Amino acid sequence: MSPLGLPERRRIVGTSLKCYFSLAQTAEYTRAIASLSPTASALNIDLFFIPDFISISPCATALAHSSVQLGAQDCFWEDRGAYTGEVSPANLAEAGVKIVEVGHAERRQIFRETDKDVALKAAAIVKNGMVPLVCIGEKTHASGPVSAAVGAAITECKPQIKAVMDAVPDDAEVILAYEPVWAIGATQPANADHVVAVVQGLRGLVEGRRGLTRILYGGSAGPGTFIQLKSAVDGLFLGRFAHDINNLERVIQEMGEP
Repeated sequence: MSPLGLPERRRIVGTSLKCYFSLAQTAEYTRAIASLSPTASALNIDLFFIPDFISISPCATALAHSSVQLGAQDCFWEDRGAYTGEVSPANLAEAGVKIVEVGHAERRQIFRETDKDVALKAAAIVKNGMVPLVCIGEKTHASGPVSAAVGAAITECKPQIKAVMDAVPDDAEVILAYEPVWAIGATQPANADHVVAVVQGLRGLVEGRRGLTRILYGGSAGPGTFIQLKSAVDGLFLGRFAHDINNLERVIQEMGEP
């Protein structure tokens, strides 16, 4: 807890494998990321890992003696029922999942998920004792002055955040992953000044919450990214760069620097 009685905002870093890995590759990666657990813990950094659904149970077993927090890539908003093909948040919690990612740009675009859908899922995640990792971000980079682009980004992200915050208890822990859609998969991350200004604005939208609210940056993040952004962000949500475990280790070491 902070001197003001608020939850401590530890730095946090993690990655999602999406659908890139085979089961064997995921198992190998899980063992490797578990080996980074002592380093992350010593540096006071929370480390999370999000495999595919099929791998969750074996990953939970492999990570049982580590501090790595297991994640899931999505869930449904109901625990039980006739919802063919959906994944129960209650079952995820039972399997050892701690963090559930929702609202990724791919799901919003490909599966037409709305802010309401994301909010319903976030509420179900919290109800089942897990932490929602909510992806937010603007679709396009506004042209013109920097201030205009920053303002446009905050305006577009505001309803995404509000929907979730209205749906979960005020004391619930929430992680926001700011990922400008136009920067996801790009060869270069978004300009550092832009990210810092936007995140500072987004933090103002959640100021006063009783629950721990951390904001990560995603979107082509890699070495050097956190150093440029650490005045504003609490950590990084890494993409394919972190699928090489050596790269992830480099970022963890970098984040452990004062």
